[in-house]
Amino acid sequence: MKDTWLLFAIGAFLCWGAYVPTIHSGQLAIGGKSKALWAFLFVGVAYFLTAVLVPAGLLASRGDLAVVPGAKGVGVSILAGVLGAGGALCVILALMNGGTPASVPPIVFAGAPIVASIVAMVLHPPKSGISGINPLYFVGILLAAGGAALVLRFKPA
Repeated sequence: MKDTWLLFAIGAFLCWGAYVPTIHSGQLAIGGKSKALWAFLFVGVAYFLTAVLVPAGLLASRGDLAVVPGAKGVGVSILAGVLGAGGALCVILALMNGGTPASVPPIVFAGAPIVASIVAMVLHPPKSGISGINPLYFVGILLAAGGAALVLRFKPA
């Protein structure tokens, strides 16, 4: 199927969209003084199982474990992992410090695409340059920010 990538993209937003309310429920179920940190520790266990064992198994099944990638790719990939884990930690800390499952996700998931778009353009500049970008792209960024503001302003009590 030529659009298989779209199924995985949908899987990503479904998983990430459910992450904050689920981790909050995990914290509540764990209870105690350090419930958020315990929940994040178990998120780390899940990351290990999902992000270390699964790709290692897939690489082994393809005979690619013997090929050592270049240092630059390893370094940038580790940075990406630190950014991902850092974002998850920031979600935990936001929930620990007064954020709620109704207030944290709109900020995170409306802000992330805006930052991702800017970082992507810096790392992979458009061939046409900034001046060649359709102005509606920038309108979309403003709408994403406005949408997050509306969700926060009118979130259910």
